[in-house]
Amino acid sequence: MPRPPLDELIDDLYYLAGTPPYPMLMLPPMPSALLVLNLGAPFRIRTGAETSGYADGCVITTPTRAFEFGYPPGTRSVGVHFKPWGLAPFVGMPAAELRDRPVAVEQVWGRAAAATLRDRLAMASGPHEMLTLLEAELTRRLSETAGLALVRHTSGVIAAARGTVPIRDLSMAAGVSTTHLAQRFRELIGVTPKRLARTYRFAITVLSIDPAGPVDWTELATRAGYFDQAHFGHEFRTFTGLTPTRYIDVRRRFLREHPGHVLDGWPLPAD
Repeated sequence: MPRPPLDELIDDLYYLAGTPPYPMLMLPPMPSALLVLNLGAPFRIRTGAETSGYADGCVITTPTRAFEFGYPPGTRSVGVHFKPWGLAPFVGMPAAELRDRPVAVEQVWGRAAAATLRDRLAMASGPHEMLTLLEAELTRRLSETAGLALVRHTSGVIAAARGTVPIRDLSMAAGVSTTHLAQRFRELIGVTPKRLARTYRFAITVLSIDPAGPVDWTELATRAGYFDQAHFGHEFRTFTGLTPTRYIDVRRRFLREHPGHVLDGWPLPAD
């Protein structure tokens, strides 16, 4: 966990090393942005029909659809899980331009800066020093961002309501028009408040499922505030490309084949 002021923008910094459980992992959308600095062989990201390699790492804003991540054997990287609004102060472009389009770190910070940071991380004595270096670099790059307070506060209300708050109520409470609020969200998060609310509701609902036990889909959909089970199933396919029952089948496969694995919980086998 980062120290202030980064803690208002970042959920966690992490170090990842080892052999991936599957050649490709599917990651459903989360209310989160991601920065990965790669220290090993290039990894792959598949979005739709396109697969691209990333040698230095990648930046991903809050996504609207699932993407597939291919780690090489012996992967090694450090990264940042940002809160939905947290990436904005560290990039010099509107988040909407990066939506569902992972880009290399050098496209955001420049080739020389990305290479220098990766070299420093690679020479660090261990994971703790790596994360300390990364935290210092983020603190150095932190910049004032217009509209961030509005977006952060409104996103916090959405999160506290588990994605079920009416968007019109948000704009009224903030004293701005729905158009202005949506514009700020697209600039700093990459999605509208409505889309972020849908992502929060979906993620919170899915993470509450225990794949090891029976699942009452009707009760789950009702408790999460979906209109009915059909609405819930539509959201599932929109976010993951899977039906709810197929999703559980794949989660159970992961549990069965890799019990207790650190990545179990959100990523799914894609191949």
